[in-house]
Amino acid sequence: MIRIALILAAVVTLAACGEKPQTSSGAKRDTPAFQGTSNPYNAPGWTAGDKTSWEQHLKVRGQNSQNEYNRVN
Repeated sequence: MIRIALILAAVVTLAACGEKPQTSSGAKRDTPAFQGTSNPYNAPGWTAGDKTSWEQHLKVRGQNSQNEYNRVN
């Protein structure tokens, strides 16, 4: 009886280790980043679909908030 319970416990434990196939993710990655989303938390001043506006915001963000030399002063 104990042997059957141990075998059953081992089978259940090993069955939990199986990986389910990941056929699709919810996000679509085939559109360019500057196309934007319908997210209400977008950066102010950026218009979705405008590539030059997107590049300008990335440039400003890189210079102001992600440059440690500018942040120290």
